[in-house]
Amino acid sequence: MFRRRTPAVEPVAGWWNSRWLLALLVLVAAVPLILPETPPLIDLMGHMGRYRIELADPASPLRTTFFSFRWALIANLGIDLLIVPMSAIFGLELGVKLIVMAIPMITVAGMLGVARELHGRVPPFAYFALPLAYSYPFQWGFANFVLSMGLALCLWALWLRLTRLGRFRLRAALFVPLGMALYICHIFGWAVLALVAFASEVQRRRETGADWIPSIWHGGWACLPLAPPLILMVLWRSGDVKGGNADWFYWRAKWVYMLSALRNHDRTIDTFSIWLLFGLIGAGVLRAGTRLSRTGAIAALLLLIAYIGLPRILLSSAYADMRLAPYVVMMALLAMAPRTSSRTITQVLAVLGIAFYLFRLGVTTVNFERIDRLHAEQLRAIEHIKPDSRVFVMVELRCLSAWDSSRMEHLGAMAIVRRGAFVNGQWTAAGAQLLTIKYAPAKGFAEDPTQILRPGRCRSRRATRYPDKLFSLPHNAFDYVWLIDMPRRKWLAFEGLTPVWNGGERGILYRVTGPATAAIETPNGSETLSTR
Repeated sequence: MFRRRTPAVEPVAGWWNSRWLLALLVLVAAVPLILPETPPLIDLMGHMGRYRIELADPASPLRTTFFSFRWALIANLGIDLLIVPMSAIFGLELGVKLIVMAIPMITVAGMLGVARELHGRVPPFAYFALPLAYSYPFQWGFANFVLSMGLALCLWALWLRLTRLGRFRLRAALFVPLGMALYICHIFGWAVLALVAFASEVQRRRETGADWIPSIWHGGWACLPLAPPLILMVLWRSGDVKGGNADWFYWRAKWVYMLSALRNHDRTIDTFSIWLLFGLIGAGVLRAGTRLSRTGAIAALLLLIAYIGLPRILLSSAYADMRLAPYVVMMALLAMAPRTSSRTITQVLAVLGIAFYLFRLGVTTVNFERIDRLHAEQLRAIEHIKPDSRVFVMVELRCLSAWDSSRMEHLGAMAIVRRGAFVNGQWTAAGAQLLTIKYAPAKGFAEDPTQILRPGRCRSRRATRYPDKLFSLPHNAFDYVWLIDMPRRKWLAFEGLTPVWNGGERGILYRVTGPATAAIETPNGSETLSTR
């Protein structure tokens, strides 16, 4: 198995794998993110709050009173580092937007580069993989993760190219610093690069007729330039990050994560799309008119094994296995090429693949524009928040099982970005974050997920509840209470809280004006409030 050399039959050449088209496919990957003021990704706005704290004047209340930020060498620093020069040139919000816009382009470029190195030319099946640049982990806003995975694909393409050219010394010299940089961006990207590079080296030795044991030994030695981050990982893990692995082999969730690889907004469209990709992969496995790159097939198999073996929580990061699911699908598609030499059939497959890519980009563009409008309506509340204020946020959300999402979990952090305010909801995992919360008066009302409200049927027993949480709110610790996307029927007249803004039908901002005693359980819709 995997011994014979991959047939030296390149995919048929034509306009569909010309350089101008490949460059265009990379550029259009950014289209869905052009119009939204802020990329509408679930966690991204929480990260932007952290970037604002990172860049703040050390003498500002953000750093002296509310938060503590201390640089440390952790394997999750991609945009945290990039935003330093980008914000100096473009400002924080535009700088983040430009970086995030670049991530799908980097990912598409990496996919096309890998496909070209595996097959000699880009085969049409690779175009069906391109929509995975906007996979569910990207929609969640796992920014450093998806950046590192896009870079990992580009670096693997470079690894394969240098291997094909026989430039082994240059490869070793380049990948020592490149591997270190990728590890610092995010540990996942480095681990995946090491895994797929190992797969390619094992298969290269197998093609010479070597048995499995010598091939595996050779693969390990060949990947030594990627090993230095292991030293950094030992140092990191010997610090504060000592636990945080949980939820192993939850099979039902793993299947749902696979089905959610292209999850965006419309369940019917998204599930049809992923089943289409599953069907193509099935044709590849059965060799139904397709051939497989053995290097790509081994890489896909190793990623699948890693996906199965990963827990849901790894190194204090949630959804570790879910993050890898789209890349298993992606790698399987990149390993495939048509068996036929027919120009007509190949051209039809290419047109269908490109059409699928453009269709998915269109769906994403429309959804992002819709979410951006909803976010803009709620963000008008920030105009009524004074700089350096203290804001307690609660966000009305649907159950996690709902396919669609308002993506407002961390919308309140934009008050940190635009007003330098203290806002609850930042992550505080020991050793996994550069930021800690030091504003003692807000204890118990400060960290994630105190801002999240979900329906009773799907929330945990310890989850934040409304209006119960506001009954015990320490009024001396906050200046405002911001109920994001809260429907009008739930607006209440709280003693000590004065409404100063509402969003018409959803969302209301209160100013803290006195001590809390009780809540009057009636809608507070009669007062004239700003709805700007």
